[in-house]
Amino acid sequence: MTQAYQPSRRQFLQSAAAAGAAGLFLPSMNRAFGYESPNERPVFATIGLRNQGWAITSKSFKFADFAALADVDSNVLGENVQKTKDKQGKAPDAVKDYREILDRQDIDAVMIATPDHWHTKVAVEAMLAGKDVYCEKPLTLTIDEGKLIEKIVKQTGRVFQVGTMQRTESGQRFLQAIALIRAGRIGKVQKVTCGIGGMSASPVIPEAPVPQELDWDFWLGPAPKVAYRALPEMRKGYGGGVPLHSNCHYAFRNWHEYSGGKLTDWGAHHVDIACWALGATDTGPSRISPTEYTLPVEYKDGHPVVDDQYNAATKFEIHVAMPNDVQMVIQSAGDNGILFEGTEGRFFVNRGKITGKPVEDLASNPLPDGAIEEVYGGPVSENHTANFIEAMRSRKQPISDVWSHNRMLEICHLSNIAMRLGRELQWDPEKREVINDSQANSFLARESRKEYEIEM
Repeated sequence: MTQAYQPSRRQFLQSAAAAGAAGLFLPSMNRAFGYESPNERPVFATIGLRNQGWAITSKSFKFADFAALADVDSNVLGENVQKTKDKQGKAPDAVKDYREILDRQDIDAVMIATPDHWHTKVAVEAMLAGKDVYCEKPLTLTIDEGKLIEKIVKQTGRVFQVGTMQRTESGQRFLQAIALIRAGRIGKVQKVTCGIGGMSASPVIPEAPVPQELDWDFWLGPAPKVAYRALPEMRKGYGGGVPLHSNCHYAFRNWHEYSGGKLTDWGAHHVDIACWALGATDTGPSRISPTEYTLPVEYKDGHPVVDDQYNAATKFEIHVAMPNDVQMVIQSAGDNGILFEGTEGRFFVNRGKITGKPVEDLASNPLPDGAIEEVYGGPVSENHTANFIEAMRSRKQPISDVWSHNRMLEICHLSNIAMRLGRELQWDPEKREVINDSQANSFLARESRKEYEIEM
């Protein structure tokens, strides 16, 4: 490995401690402090670099220096090292094993964009190594992983941002949606519908030679040891350059071994905003009812009976009983986004638009001054990374904290469990367990493969 990247040494950790009582939102216009001063820029590393890994890295160059990148695919690693060198003028160190990053004292924070089944192990070990963490959504593969992360955040005092960037970005449309609801513009909320899209089933995917550039065993990590599978056709467009059908790059979201399908992909975004709008970020549902759904393969006792096809639900409509008699519907049909319906109106919001009569009425009856900032908790950050760095300095948790994320993600995980078992689930949001259903509760955790357990 090359010599550790050492920019002009920031007094970052010292200034962070000194600012501990300053509050999350800094008063200056340059609130993501230090990106104009090389002596105050924090030093980051990214672990997992395809697609979203590069996305969160590239929008962070304005605020931080990247000393190292890690990926188990040497091609992905090499490409992103070069792109990073082009952006910041110096190449970061390139490593396959993320633990080399955690051992370094010059790195203040890590950004994690591995496949979902790796998130908890890397995040917990990073916090125990003294790093602040920005981790992509969905944060966890299981509900119990979320509880562990909460415990370690509390134990270590590390700052932890989840990558649900709709809370900060998307033209503040989602913040405006929440402000409309808080201002009573649709009366009492009765129903919220989250359209998150569906998936396509796969053909049978045969075993295939592992690509030379990929450490397949390390990619699997905590997941069960299985053969690499892929078909020759290549994916085009976003996430392209890899097999269209496989159990690895990009397609991992279609497998419960590594992710949770659309429920924990787009669901992690829209269910998050819905819960925030409903004031349900510290509680949970009472009932999860899968009314219609299609699993692409046969299941027995909650487990797929074949291992050569995608196994996450392709179509679904799930009814969720939320506090205050609000019904949440999570569905694959319809436009991607969130429809809020109340006693006095309704409106729709997604990343590209916010529409409906309550929105149109803003022309003559605008929201009160400061309504958006009140939702956010202060001036809205430049982007999600800026909010993370502001929190690193203040030592307060950022806008996408682990507790609110886990509460809403429990809805997504429970929806998958309900479909896999083929029945309605009753949930105790205080105990955070399924009521009178030991089989369903057995899905709240998953054992890690030997030699890939979390190092505590």
